[in-house]
Order: sequence, then structure tokens, then C-alpha cells
Amino acid sequence: METEKKQGKKKVNRTLVARILKGNTAYLVLGAVFLLVAVMAAYCGPLVTSFTVDYVIDSKESNLPGWVMGWIKHWGGREFLRGKIWICALALIACTLVNGFATYLRRRYVALASEGVAMTLRNALYSHLQNVPYDYHKHVSTGDLVQRCTSDVDTVRRFISVQLLEIVRTVAMVTVACYIMFSTDVRMALISMVLLPVLCVSSFLYFKRVRSQFTLSDEAEGKLSATLQENLAGVRVVRAFGQQRDEVEKFTACNADFRDKTFKLTQLMGIYWGASDAVGYTQIALTLFTGILFVVKGKLTLGSLMMFTTYAGMLTWPVRQLGRVLADLGKATVSLGRIDEILSVPEEQEPGRAEKPAIRGRVEFRNVCFGYDTYDDVLHDISFSAKPGQTVAILGSTGSGKTSLVQLLQRLYPCTAGGIYIDGVNVNDIEHGHLRRNIGIVLQEPFLYSRTIMENIRLVRPDAGEEEVFAASRVASVHDVIESFENGYDTVVGERGVTLSGGQKQRVAIARMLMQNAPILIFDDSMSAVDTETDAAIRAALKKRREHTTTFIISHRITTLCEADNILVLEHGRLVQQGTHAELLAEDGLYRRIAEIQNALEDELRTEGGEA
Repeated sequence: METEKKQGKKKVNRTLVARILKGNTAYLVLGAVFLLVAVMAAYCGPLVTSFTVDYVIDSKESNLPGWVMGWIKHWGGREFLRGKIWICALALIACTLVNGFATYLRRRYVALASEGVAMTLRNALYSHLQNVPYDYHKHVSTGDLVQRCTSDVDTVRRFISVQLLEIVRTVAMVTVACYIMFSTDVRMALISMVLLPVLCVSSFLYFKRVRSQFTLSDEAEGKLSATLQENLAGVRVVRAFGQQRDEVEKFTACNADFRDKTFKLTQLMGIYWGASDAVGYTQIALTLFTGILFVVKGKLTLGSLMMFTTYAGMLTWPVRQLGRVLADLGKATVSLGRIDEILSVPEEQEPGRAEKPAIRGRVEFRNVCFGYDTYDDVLHDISFSAKPGQTVAILGSTGSGKTSLVQLLQRLYPCTAGGIYIDGVNVNDIEHGHLRRNIGIVLQEPFLYSRTIMENIRLVRPDAGEEEVFAASRVASVHDVIESFENGYDTVVGERGVTLSGGQKQRVAIARMLMQNAPILIFDDSMSAVDTETDAAIRAALKKRREHTTTFIISHRITTLCEADNILVLEHGRLVQQGTHAELLAEDGLYRRIAEIQNALEDELRTEGGEA
């Protein structure tokens, strides 16, 4: 079973790799072509030097291929080149120029590919996160998601940009070098490459050891990002409860954990680089020492010695880099796996026919049950109906299922039994985007973007005119407040609307929702931060503006609920009472008890105010 899971994961990763490389493969192919050109040009340089020293200057036979020597002899051979030695210098310069230009083109096309892949990944992640089920976002850390969409994507980008073609480069350089070196002198070729297997083995061992440490470091960074994000998002709560010291200690602990794991990773890298440097320099020294002995004994030409020494250095560093390539491959694989975890989450599916009917606002709940898990229902057998133009109020203690009920109406969660119908159509058969565009909602803690007030209100309709914005703001009883600001509607609110009071944020959110012109409106305790007088003004303006709108109001205030056409009283997920204000006051139950408590508190406050 475990093997099947691993094979499935590998298959998913291959699918993801194919997906992100789509449209960028041509750039990688061109990068590989110019890489091979650069390798050939790089190896031609030492050949030209060896040929010049041995054939032109020292009058010895050259090891160049016969067809090359035939072409040289056709133009005058050794004597011709001795008279025009600058041709050899020009050939060396040409090799260097070709190498440089091909390297530039290789890096250019690889950069285009890597940036294209990064853009594809970011777009895919952002788009996918918009379409995963609502429940997914309630169970993941925002900081971790941000880290995956930024740091992990950048890790993949860097690997493609820097290391991916290094594998091709290493293989090409070893292949070409082996051909040239073994064609020249088998003994020197073996001596010049004797320590390369040691570097290869150590690279693989390093890769195996460092990969798990990369994972630990990456996870520690994600936890650090999540801690920072949560602190900044909840800065008001931190300050209100004086938790700065505790938050600093929590961040310090996460930071220390990230430092320790990253330091251990750095130690492993330091050991590998130090050891591989020693092996590399030893290989060059061994080649040079043995080559000098062979030259002295007449078994090797000086030009060949220069070529072997140069090739030994050229070969050592790419093979040494193989460890880094493999290490970065491990890190990229981990990052790709973390990205794949997001992209593998199934997107929100249409359970029914995905219709787009005209929505007028007739809502019916028929024996609806709902639970976040199979064995624990939050709502039990809820049934009621609402006609266009009616207001349905919902009252209940904390945890009674009020918010869950309106979330079912938007199909943020599917009901586990029964059915919800809008104008006779089951919500499961309505396309979710169409459904939610026709249901406006304002939450108790509304989210405002760090933009101007005008941009926040226009969010659902960016092309709306100013007069429409002003009209919506007047209904929400916030127009005069906004006008009193120094920059009016051009006032920039802080992140999450932190520069506005709770009541101002709620009213701006109400104005934004009204711009939607939806036939169904939901106020999820969204007037809790405004005073009773403003609450009444908003409800009166709403009733006047949208006579055919079906409105749901969740509130703990009896004064907010009393004018509703139907009041639902929830207790422990069950609908224990429903009716008008007068009907519910006439019967014994939770509604009357809450009304009596609130009336007694109001009388007490008025009495204290009169005495003062």
C-alpha cells in the first residue's frame, strides 16, 4: 500500500512537471543547444593551445583529427602557421568569444524558461486557491500557504535557472573530455580522472543526507512565516491583552528552531564544499605532478600536459557541482511536493446541473440537517420558508448554528440531509458563482482591503459610478462619516480596515454588499458594532430601497429582530421557535426570556441615566 502511494505521488509530480514546463520546453531545448556549443568551444581552447605549442612551435605531431590536419596542411601547414602565429591566437580568441556568446544565449533562454515556469506556478496556485472548497481554508495556515506560493515557487525557479542544465553540462563535459583525453593519452586520461569517482560518490551521499535536512528547514521556515503572519493579522488582540512579550518569545522560539535547522544544513554544505575542494585541488596537483614526470621522460608533450591540466580543472568543478545540483534537486523536489499538495486538493465541484436560473428571492429549507463531520450534526431538521420582500431574523446562543445555516444557503458547505430551494430550484443545481453573486453577505468581522474606501465599496462592481457608491453609503448610514474624513472616499484604510472603527468597517462592508444588487441579503451579526439608532436607520433605509429583497438578519438584539416577518430561534442546532415578534413574546421560550432580560437592562440603564 505504501509503495502504491509513493508511485501515485511520483505520477502526480510528473504530471505537475509536464504542466509547468508546457510552453517553456522550447526555451529549455534552445538553452541546452547553446550549452553544448559553449562546452565544445570551451574544450577547443586548450586544444588550440596544445596544437600551437606542440605542432607549430615544437615541431611535434599533432593529435588533432585527420580531417582537421588535412585542412591545415592544405593552407600551408606548420611553416605557414609559424609565419602567421597570430592565426593561432585568433583561433583561441574565437573559441573564447563563441563560448561567451553561447553561454549568454544559454542563460537567456534558461532564464526565460525559469521565469515562465515561476509565473505558471504562481498563476496556477493562486487560481486553484480561489476554487478549492471553503472548508479547506479553515484548516490550513495562511502563512504556510504564502510560503509555498512564494518561497517554494522561487526554489523551483532557481533550480531551473541555475542547476537544471548543469546536469546536461556535466554529462557533456565528461563525455567530450573523455573522448579527447583518451584519444591523446590513455594513461594521463586515467590519472586526470582518478578522483572523479570519489567526487561522484560523495555527491550522491551528500544529496541523500542533505535532502531530509532541506525538508526540516523548509517546514521550519513555513512555521516561522505562519507565526509572523498571525501576529501581524492579530496585532490589535496582541496589544489589547498585552501579549507582546509572549508573542516575541513564541517568534523567538520558531526563529531559533529555523536557525538551528538551517545552520545544520549549512554545516553539511560546508563539509561537502571543503572536502570537494580538497579532492579537486588534489586531482589537479596529481595531474600536474604526473604530467611533469612524463614530459621529463619524453612520454608526453608540453602542449598535451597543458591540455590535461586544463581539462582536469574543467572536469573537477562540474563534477564537484554535481553535489550542489543534486542538493538543489532535493530541495526543488521538496518544494514541488509542497506545491503539489495544494494543487492536488480537488476544486469545488458542482453537485448538480449547474443551472443559472433567474433568482428572485423565494427561499425554502426542507428538513435540512448539517454536520461538519459524519457523527456530529450542527443543524437538525430545519424547515422554514421566506418570500421576496420578507425579512427573516435568526436568534440563538453561541454555537446554536446560526452562521452555519446561512453558509448552507450560499452552499459553502453541502447539507447532509434535506434540501434548500431558491425559487423552487435546489441550491445544489445552481452554479455556485451564479448563486453567490445573487446572495450578498456581510459578516460580523468584515474584511476590508488596504485600499481607498471608494475602491473597497466598488469591489464587486469596479465600473460603478460615484453616485451609486454615494447612494449605497447613505443606505448604510456611512456617507456623512466618510465625507468627514480629510480625503473623503479617497481615504486609504489600513490592512483589514484597521484605521476604521468597528462600526465604520461594518457600515462600509454593508455599502459594498449593497453595490451587488443581490435579491437575497444576509447580515451575519453585521450591525453589532453600531448603535441602536444607526441600526434602525440602516434597516429602515434597506426596507425602503429593496422592497422585493429577501433579507436574513442574525443578531442578539431584540430591537434589531423585532420588525422581521419571521423570527427563527435556534437552540443546540434545532429550530425551537419561529414566528413574529408578537407571537414569540406571547409564548414561553428562549425568545421571551432574552427579550425580558434585554428590556430589564435597558430600563436599568435609563434609570441610572435619569438619576445621574
